[in-house]
Amino acid sequence: MASKKGGLIALLGLGALAWWKYKNATTEEKQMVKDKVNNAKDNLNKWGNDIKSKANDVASQVQEKANEYSNKAENKIDDVKSDVNNAM
Repeated sequence: MASKKGGLIALLGLGALAWWKYKNATTEEKQMVKDKVNNAKDNLNKWGNDIKSKANDVASQVQEKANEYSNKAENKIDDVKSDVNNAM
């Protein structure tokens, strides 16, 4: 519990320091920070979209395999029914 509290205090301290530094920065420095934040946001969005795309691809492949096995099972059932009807 103590380490979490210390970590939280350290994080708040870093946040306060960053805010103070940003507040006292020049216009150019503020723009550089904004550009870095926007770039990081864009990268996160791209990464999220890539993961979503890959997840959709995997889901489609799983669905295709499931349909394939379902069709094979239905064909096998039809073959067994046909064999039973022919044997009678």
